[in-house]
Amino acid sequence: MVIPVHDVNPARRTPWVTYALIAANVFVFLSTPGLAGSVTGESHLAQLCNLQAFLDHYAAVPRELIHHQMPRLVPTGDVGVGPQGAGCVIGPPSYDKSPELAVLTAMFLHGGWLHLLGNMLFLLIFGNNIEDRMGHIRFALFYGVCGYAAAYGYALANADSADPLIGASGAIAGVLGAYLVLYPRARVWVLVPFLIFLPLRLPAWLVLGFWFGLQAVYSSGEGIPEAGTVAYLAHVVGFLAGMLIAWPLRPGTPPPPEPRGLLFGRRARPGW
Repeated sequence: MVIPVHDVNPARRTPWVTYALIAANVFVFLSTPGLAGSVTGESHLAQLCNLQAFLDHYAAVPRELIHHQMPRLVPTGDVGVGPQGAGCVIGPPSYDKSPELAVLTAMFLHGGWLHLLGNMLFLLIFGNNIEDRMGHIRFALFYGVCGYAAAYGYALANADSADPLIGASGAIAGVLGAYLVLYPRARVWVLVPFLIFLPLRLPAWLVLGFWFGLQAVYSSGEGIPEAGTVAYLAHVVGFLAGMLIAWPLRPGTPPPPEPRGLLFGRRARPGW
């Protein structure tokens, strides 16, 4: 897996929506109850119970999205002691949940620092150019549409699943799909793990095409353990939605600047 660190494709205007999305995701993560263990390295039962209750309330759940079957018993966030020992207490929900609105709130929830930082890195690198091309308001709408498409696409394929679906990955996958359509020749600096992290400048079509290929393979269940908890299919659907929405913008999109300097140890040729 390659790690992108920078693209050679300057934006013409400040990507305020991209910055706002990153700030909102970080703020929600730091405010999520029960995630203190992600910061301190500790994880207590009370924290886990709080987190479980919070996710049940605000995360998207496929069964709820498709069948509108709301659970009668949910985690309350409290810790109880029973014959089996200490555990999380469940009881009737004390709130009214909208499955459709939960898709939006789930897009700002993350399960750990690695999940959050990985998503925000991709959004920071590729989101500014898509926002620059679409404009602030249209980009915000585009981001939301891709997130909803990813969530419902995953839910349709897993209609009976009660596992919470969280993260901005589906919406950001849409950003990557749009970038592949609009700026396939843009250069992206990446770190490639090969004994050490080797820096290379690669075309966007190769970086993003490789990323999408991995998501497609993993979504089929190949190459990952059965216990994997990443919703790879949501990434695939979000990416395809982003490509489809961005396709009409291709004719009027200015090309990225021609790369200068060295590429793979030799000077880059025009148009490469």
